[in-house]
Amino acid sequence: MLFNSLAFLVFFALVFAVYLALPRRGQNLWLLGASYFFYGAWDWRFLGLILLSTAISYSAGLALGATSSPRRRRAVITAAVVADLAILGFFKYAGFFTTSLQQLLGDFGVELSPLTLHVLLPVGISFYTFKSLSYAIDVYRRQLAPERDFLDYALFVAFFSALVAGPIERAGNLLPQIARERRISWEGMRGGAWLFLWGLFKKVVIADNLWPLVGTVYAVDSRPTGPEVLVASYAFGVLAYCDFSGYTDIARGTARILGFELMLNFDLPYFARTLQEFWRRWHISLSSWLRDYLYIPLGGNRRHPSRNLWLTMVLCGLWHGAGWNFIAFGAYHGTIMVLYRATERWRERWLGFRTPAARRAWAIASVVITFHVVTLGWPVFRAETIGRTFELWTALATDPRLGLVAEWAPRFALLALPLALVDGASLWTGDLECVRRLPWPARSAVYAMLVVVIVLFGEDFGEDFIYFQF
Repeated sequence: MLFNSLAFLVFFALVFAVYLALPRRGQNLWLLGASYFFYGAWDWRFLGLILLSTAISYSAGLALGATSSPRRRRAVITAAVVADLAILGFFKYAGFFTTSLQQLLGDFGVELSPLTLHVLLPVGISFYTFKSLSYAIDVYRRQLAPERDFLDYALFVAFFSALVAGPIERAGNLLPQIARERRISWEGMRGGAWLFLWGLFKKVVIADNLWPLVGTVYAVDSRPTGPEVLVASYAFGVLAYCDFSGYTDIARGTARILGFELMLNFDLPYFARTLQEFWRRWHISLSSWLRDYLYIPLGGNRRHPSRNLWLTMVLCGLWHGAGWNFIAFGAYHGTIMVLYRATERWRERWLGFRTPAARRAWAIASVVITFHVVTLGWPVFRAETIGRTFELWTALATDPRLGLVAEWAPRFALLALPLALVDGASLWTGDLECVRRLPWPARSAVYAMLVVVIVLFGEDFGEDFIYFQF
């Protein structure tokens, strides 16, 4: 069931209507049932998988709370982490690794019978697995008390608003909200409605209308010119941002209407001044998860920081998908971030601007540079093979013909304009939800315009979100 579908609107209206009439315990049971129905609408067979993942981390939490023996605690957390990663690895990466092994051995003249595993990827498995892992690890670190109510814990894992594509919630944030009484407020409903409407607009109007342009250039058999590649990369950057942040906005909006507050997952990433800052603003729940449960345990900034950073980004790329292009995407970002760190003293020496005007100019230039570094990385992410990435980069560097840019540029600019206006206003005011705080006549006009544009120009409801495949 997709957020951008009429079926979901009916589903959420029914969930909310019943939810209002129930006490807290009944609300939690109702939301748990609704969440399993929501997930089972994709494929009911995978309900057993999410229950298994839930049971593993829940049992690990109880076992960790029942012993103070360091040896037993290490055994429990190791078993839980291995079990969860084994499930994730089989469903998400088994086919990729067996195919890669077969191709590698074939290069050395060793022919094997076909090893390809056709495993259906469960929607959202990376997100709920990482939620389960973070809970077990936090209990192991004694940063969190074990949750003894299985139904409350099951709702934490399966809560439909954040189930399929995040944000990757932490138990320390969401479990207390599940355990306490929740109040449905007019302010919460207003804020949730704005997030839902703006997220839906970003998805069905901006992102979905940019797919034809992106697909024309990134298709395997296309031969685009350099400017076409550049415009398509700009377009994919906007598309990916609107698609994923649109999902997050809808998730946070529906949760807020129900009385929950999910974590912020995007914070104006295209205004970042460095690539590291970009990742602190883009998919914040994943970036912070990798920092807390991978980068710091590897040694963080204390031991071999460059190595730790690079490995973290490579694994970040692998998290995004089972393909060499995703690994290369992580390596691309990791390499640039390591080089940026290595040249820090040189930059401080030669770029130590002393006047306020010079510092402001460099701040603007840094945003532009970072944006284009990110943009040049999108072909690595979107192209299906590394070879195709180099074809696109080669065209970008060697083929100056305009091609269809004159036709595409106005459409891209028109679609990106609403995003630029809202994000620019958010940056200027320091308020990510500044639009809903406008005077009511202006706010009503904006809302009405968004609804009209969604109805008239939104792509057909039912298009998948990019991050469903992750």
